[in-house]
Amino acid sequence: MTVTAAPSALALPAPYGSCPYDPPPGYTAAAARAPVSRSVLPDGTPCWLVTGHEEVRAVLADARFSADARTPGFPFLSPGQRQLATAQPSFIRMDDPEHARLRRMVAKDFLARRIRETRPRIQEVVESAVDALTADGRRSADLVGDFALPVPSLVICLMLGVPYEDHALFQSLSRTMLDNTTGPERASAAHRELMGYLARLAELKRDTPADDILSRLAARPDLTPQETASLGFMLLITGHESTTNMAALSVLALLRSPGQAARLRADPGLVPGAVEELLRYLTIIHLGLGRAATEDVTVGGAAIRAGDGVICMLSTANRQPDLFAPEEPGGACPAELDVTRDARRHLAFGHGAHQCLGHTLARVELQVILETVLRRLPGLRLTVPQDRLVFQRDTIVYGLRALPVAW
Repeated sequence: MTVTAAPSALALPAPYGSCPYDPPPGYTAAAARAPVSRSVLPDGTPCWLVTGHEEVRAVLADARFSADARTPGFPFLSPGQRQLATAQPSFIRMDDPEHARLRRMVAKDFLARRIRETRPRIQEVVESAVDALTADGRRSADLVGDFALPVPSLVICLMLGVPYEDHALFQSLSRTMLDNTTGPERASAAHRELMGYLARLAELKRDTPADDILSRLAARPDLTPQETASLGFMLLITGHESTTNMAALSVLALLRSPGQAARLRADPGLVPGAVEELLRYLTIIHLGLGRAATEDVTVGGAAIRAGDGVICMLSTANRQPDLFAPEEPGGACPAELDVTRDARRHLAFGHGAHQCLGHTLARVELQVILETVLRRLPGLRLTVPQDRLVFQRDTIVYGLRALPVAW
């Protein structure tokens, strides 16, 4: 069925405003008007934009909204993303029961207990990374390339059993695939190359297993080689890209708010709560999460029909004024950073059956990174004006290209 978008429908993706730390103003304005509104995709297809916290939770928890990119009506912001998501979908682009079957195979490796056991090793990785930053009296660096990217890459390589010496390859390929401007051919070529790399590595693990996730997956008789490579592919990409960008943006946010950083230095016990607030405030999935309705559903007063595409905006949900309002008079509004805010209801990791599998790992990594950087680099400062920083605005995961700092 062809539906014509209303004249007032917001064109997606909405352009950024003057503040690079805020959601694009178009999304904020849409959220102020209604929690569910009409929008239009770049190819002219109408879809629904869900901006309210309660409504985003409702959609993400409802099995009538499919995460399978092959479902009729599923929304895409670029031909490259359509090609990647539909050609060989990963388990996060599947619905239950297939999604649940594959997710269970790796879920135990990301249980809170397992991650707590891994925390000392993560601390060692972070301390070593700071040692490398400051070696031989060094006083400046690019905190993205020299720190925020290597740390989570090394951690997920250790967990998966991927040789870290190959990090340049998978980082380059993942950036190509996550770039919303990448065309279908380049996206497919990058996907094939990384899948081929992981399939060959899994084959080696079958012959010479080790104590790592990829070895355990490769040994399973109920997984095809394609499924093994696909699981490794998704864990490898999400395991370093999201945390890399969150770490760099979090440090920048604290450099912009020295009073907040001072509170954390004075009381490191505030760091876990501060990580939740930074996840809420920054919400690096700026382009939203796509779903397609498989039945007629009413959400937020809007009648969504089977076959309609839906995009859930985590960023606006995480800044809903009544939900994250100041607890005391004079406190910071949701559009501001407050490391003492109770931000535990944020949706930065999604919600429902497809909530980010690695959320506990990401939290621990960010806690260790922030506590260590604040403790060991007390004089940390930007070396360029803030308006000269370059942000990744055309990628699925929002972030910084570089963060020049000194100490």
